[in-house]
Amino acid sequence: MAEAIENSVREFIAENFLFRADAQVSNNQSLLESGVIDSTGVLELIAFLEQTYGITVADEEIVPENLDSIDNMTSYLTTKLAAA
Repeated sequence: MAEAIENSVREFIAENFLFRADAQVSNNQSLLESGVIDSTGVLELIAFLEQTYGITVADEEIVPENLDSIDNMTSYLTTKLAAA
């Protein structure tokens, strides 16, 4: 399940935020610090996660520990979905 989540998140980021064909992002790269996404991008990302996985991302869950890298998002989603 974690691999499917990782692939889905990576595909969304590539399609929506990486505008060069050769651009890549590593699993542990900070998406905010590297400029891949900005505050508006975080909102787009949250909407994607909520629609794709049928979850609600609470305001207190919108923290870098959950959303700042592909690894963080995969871990967050795996935990959130297991608790549902």
